[in-house]
Amino acid sequence: MLDTAVRCIYLTQAHAALNVPRASIFIRLEFGQMFAVIKTGGKQYKVAADDTLKIEKLAGEPGEQIVFDSVLMVSEGESVSVGAPFVEGASVAAEVIEQTRGEKIIVFKKKRRQNYRRKKGHRQELTAVKITEILTGGKKPAKAKAAAKPKPAKAEDKPAKAADAAPKAELKAKPAEKEAPVALFTAPEGPADDLKKISGVGKVLEKKLNDLGITRYDQIAAFSADEIAKVDEVLNFKGRIEREDWTSQAKALAEGENPETE
Repeated sequence: MLDTAVRCIYLTQAHAALNVPRASIFIRLEFGQMFAVIKTGGKQYKVAADDTLKIEKLAGEPGEQIVFDSVLMVSEGESVSVGAPFVEGASVAAEVIEQTRGEKIIVFKKKRRQNYRRKKGHRQELTAVKITEILTGGKKPAKAKAAAKPKPAKAEDKPAKAADAAPKAELKAKPAEKEAPVALFTAPEGPADDLKKISGVGKVLEKKLNDLGITRYDQIAAFSADEIAKVDEVLNFKGRIEREDWTSQAKALAEGENPETE
């Protein structure tokens, strides 16, 4: 007879589906409770609705729904279905709680008289899930609740954001103002010379010299000591003009000569 609180079910063929060594098993459960036995990660778990358990790691973010199709047995009231090996049309839906790791274990190997010792630690990666429902007859699980979308910003917040953006824009504009050097010389009329022919002058440096008003060879050839010092200070040359003798190079180029061939 069945007790009002507890009943016993004797299953003679369940070992074939559940892969247990004995020819018969006993399962003791609360009267009327629905449960299932699922297989995942090479292990078997007895689960019921609202159960939480940790299983071998499965792909999924917290809040996502996963479905276990490998159901070995389903019990609902006095009805028990045992699969061969799986119950047709049965599935178990669960929700991912978190991706975690198990406790650390130590793996130690030793060989006598061989001076061989190896010690390693291991933490198994696990997935914590919560069983949401047990389905039979090919039913599909209910869709998981979508994550709440962030509410749009109120009109009151927009002026504050605009006010915060204004100082940032000013900070971005300041470096641009520093990059533009103040002209030290008045650029002469007429086409500019190709200052890249002077040793060590490239496109970038030529542009900086043009911004300072230096566009012709004869300007550089006529530099005084004070003018050289000003250009050195603005462009941080550290004596480069005198070290590379720009004035002699510019004088030769102004006369149509190539200073590299001299």
